[in-house]
Amino acid sequence: MSLATDLPQSAGQAAGKAAKTHGTGTEKPAPRRRSRQRRERVFQWLFLVPAVVYMTLFFGYPVVKNVVMSFQEYTTSTFFTGEAPWVGFANYVTVLSSSLFSTSLLNTALFTIGSILGQFVIGLALAIFFQRKFPLNGILRSLLLLPWLLPLIVSSAVWRWILDKDSGALNRFLGDLGVIDTGIPWLTSTSLALIAVVGVNIWIGIPFNLTILYGGLQEIPDELYEAGSLDGATGWKAFRHITWPMLRPVVSVVLVLGVVYTLKVLDIILGLTNGGPANSTQTIATQSYNLSFHEFKFGEGAALGNVLVIISLVFAVLYLRASRRAVDE
Repeated sequence: MSLATDLPQSAGQAAGKAAKTHGTGTEKPAPRRRSRQRRERVFQWLFLVPAVVYMTLFFGYPVVKNVVMSFQEYTTSTFFTGEAPWVGFANYVTVLSSSLFSTSLLNTALFTIGSILGQFVIGLALAIFFQRKFPLNGILRSLLLLPWLLPLIVSSAVWRWILDKDSGALNRFLGDLGVIDTGIPWLTSTSLALIAVVGVNIWIGIPFNLTILYGGLQEIPDELYEAGSLDGATGWKAFRHITWPMLRPVVSVVLVLGVVYTLKVLDIILGLTNGGPANSTQTIATQSYNLSFHEFKFGEGAALGNVLVIISLVFAVLYLRASRRAVDE
């Protein structure tokens, strides 16, 4: 009787020990695993710290400083005395109520719309053209990148010589063809200056549109066009039903970046017309620059710069929402 009872007990004790031993075996790696995960997280943060510090110093601080400056009476004396009285929204009221702001806003809209339309349409047409295989394809695409690689101030100087009324290459060319008798004042006419500036900006922005859109076209599978051709989707139909829907995400990126970049264009306008003649090419970006570095009204210039940032953000949010809604539908 005692032997029968002792056997189950000893068996139970042995099972309990085995269970404890097994449990201990499974529990021991858990702290090691957690410590390893902690070390991995620490290393991840260490890799992120330089980027965070860089973004904070060179992007975060200037943005915050510009916002604070827009609420202060910040002048040249502030750099010596450190005193910048708080004026609230006075700078915003001053710049938004000025007669020049409405002109700058209209010129900014016309300059942006004209530039984006020209750059996108020509860039897309060239991207589709270069999809074909022909000799010197790669070399020609490389040459088309030159306007994008040149410094903007260099491009504006070259175009200022080309568009000069008296000795410009364009007027000489048109005169030799017998198209004009006298030089056209491309940069000194209030009705032509903005058109000329838009044309130069289109020339500079085509390579960017071409490069991004060409990359997007390369990602569209050829099988889709082959299947579409069987259903009669060729030419314009293939572009409408295959190319454009597949290219829409890339188009969204190109348009948003293009608009944000064009809104803040400064070098080209300053190099070509300096906002003239008679403010016919004055934009919000150039007006902000003039207020800050010509009239030394840094507070008003910062306020106008913040207005430009807000316009860019509003456009980006509205366009991205509209494009996402169109994709979902």
